Amino acid sequence: MSAADSTLDGAPEQQTGNPKWRWAKRILTLCLFILVPVLLFMLIKNLDWQEVRSALLSYKASTLLLALGICALSYLAYCCFDLIGRHYTRHKLPALQTLPVTFVCYAFNLNLSSWVGGIALRYRLYSRLGLDVPTITKILSISLITNWLGYMLLAGAVFALGFVKLPGSWEVGSTGLRIIGVGLLLAASTYLLACQFSRRRTWHFRQVELTLPSLRMAVIQACLGALNWSLMAALIYVLLPSEAFYPSILGILLISSIAGVVTHIPAGLGVLEAVFIALLQHQMPQSTILAALIGYRAIYFLLPLALACIVYLILEKRARHLRK
Repeated sequence: MSAADSTLDGAPEQQTGNPKWRWAKRILTLCLFILVPVLLFMLIKNLDWQEVRSALLSYKASTLLLALGICALSYLAYCCFDLIGRHYTRHKLPALQTLPVTFVCYAFNLNLSSWVGGIALRYRLYSRLGLDVPTITKILSISLITNWLGYMLLAGAVFALGFVKLPGSWEVGSTGLRIIGVGLLLAASTYLLACQFSRRRTWHFRQVELTLPSLRMAVIQACLGALNWSLMAALIYVLLPSEAFYPSILGILLISSIAGVVTHIPAGLGVLEAVFIALLQHQMPQSTILAALIGYRAIYFLLPLALACIVYLILEKRARHLRK
């Protein structure tokens, strides 16, 4: 009998017997059913679908196919984050069950915020497949570390090398950005060195035990995280004119991503566009920049979200079947 077959609602028996856990799951389910449609409506309401259509039609078919290929590779790279978590926690879910869950969570995360996709959906879907809360927390932790470790390495290198030129009116300034880059590189290096040399390898946070991975696993985390961010920037790059400089586009994406996290706006609507226009408007027309970003949103955000909604319904149906 598999772990999923031995549960009433996808969670381990000892947790389904806990009244607090049952009520927490019911409240989480109710919040998801209310929050997700509301956020989807807000996302769709704020989009000009005529602009999306016009922007996509302005590109050659070969450019769109290349962009779709880059998008697929990026999502595949991100889905491997949870495969690292699978190896780290040694849970028994097959990779073919893990990958769809990660895909759904990532698509919802990008469009509807990390609280919905990265956290709430991850706990719901994994628990319904039989994983307990501490295991899911470890998977989530490894995924977050993988993502931001790759970010720190890339941003550190791009900022420190001065590939992004900030306007004089920005308080940080180019020198400040270089200093931030060096700090990010030091932070990422500290994690890698700790994985190799730290004597204390385990920490306890409430009921969750977190252990430093091996250096080999940490390097894989760094490579996958950096690969995903690089592919995201590559998608925007292929949609921009030929005079665009890839390291600069990568740096601007990394800056806009942090701005989106700080503002807590779902999908970073408006934030991404504002940062790109502010930093690229002296190199190319604003209309060209907006067309590329609209195409980027359509290919990297909206298309995967539509597919993720279908995959999510399939996962829920399968979970109900397992309960029966």
